[in-house]
Amino acid sequence: MQTIEFINEATKNGARKDKACAVLDFSLRSFQRWEKERCEDKRKGAVKSVPRKLSEIEKQRVLSIACDKQFKDLTPYEIVAILAEQGQYIASERTFYRILNMANMLHHRGNSKPCRKKGKPDELRATGPDQVWCWDITFLKTPVRGLYYYCYMVKDIWTKEIVGWEIHETEDVEIASILFRRLQNKYKLRGIKLHSDNGNPMKGATMIMTLYNLGVIPSFSRPRVSNDNPYIESLFKTLKYTAGYPGQFKNLIHAREWMAEFVNWYNTEHRHSAIGYVSPAQRRSGLYKEIISTRNRTMEQARLLNPERWGNRIRVWNATEEIFLNPNEDTKERLNQKKVA
Repeated sequence: MQTIEFINEATKNGARKDKACAVLDFSLRSFQRWEKERCEDKRKGAVKSVPRKLSEIEKQRVLSIACDKQFKDLTPYEIVAILAEQGQYIASERTFYRILNMANMLHHRGNSKPCRKKGKPDELRATGPDQVWCWDITFLKTPVRGLYYYCYMVKDIWTKEIVGWEIHETEDVEIASILFRRLQNKYKLRGIKLHSDNGNPMKGATMIMTLYNLGVIPSFSRPRVSNDNPYIESLFKTLKYTAGYPGQFKNLIHAREWMAEFVNWYNTEHRHSAIGYVSPAQRRSGLYKEIISTRNRTMEQARLLNPERWGNRIRVWNATEEIFLNPNEDTKERLNQKKVA
């Protein structure tokens, strides 16, 4: 090796081995081992000889074959298989992919259209009740393994209120359509943006036509991305982790009775952290503003009573007036700056 030759030449000219190694930033022990065993330089970044490495001519042949009229629409897996049938082996499938990638030629190959990435859903913004709703269906266990009841639940993202729910033995688009037609009797649905996932009850023709007739604007999550519908997922967690959740429901009546009590508690008593620890009912009625003002007056009185305990700190209660579903990057940055301020 060249390093060994340099050090041997230096020692012949009167230099000490350890000094010669130090000049090359090389340990004496490594030099002795290499000289004895004739080892290769295995240090990171060292120039190494790879016997099985393809030559430049072979790499160009791989590119030429991949771009050939016969193979231009085929994947490397198909190319290697066909070449093998013809008695030829140029390189492995992985090598084909690697060489094509290095040549910036690793694009969609085939007659079919390439898969399109599903873009993130549009940002939905709510500044008051009945502007943006979300909904989904969750399983409720029964004593029979594999048998479930289906809980249809609709939530207002601004008030955090459960505005509609039903429990049935099946998951069906017709049931979902009936649920929203019933909600029309209680709420003005025209203009509401309704977000959901891509299940059949959400995207079935009957459901879409019902929403169209009611004036509801549908919005959908990306396939297999639960984070696109976080508010309803959060509600389901609260539902199934709340104290007293039975885990299994004996029958449909049991499920509906328990759910009615839960919904009443959630809407009228549960203090939601995202809206300043007030209940959804207080948020909808507007009473939350008076409640938060009372808290802030209490904090100010406590600070004036014992200022040495507070220093420069001021505790301010507030409730976010803007609620976003799937905010874009600019909105996220603006909200983060508001938190810092």
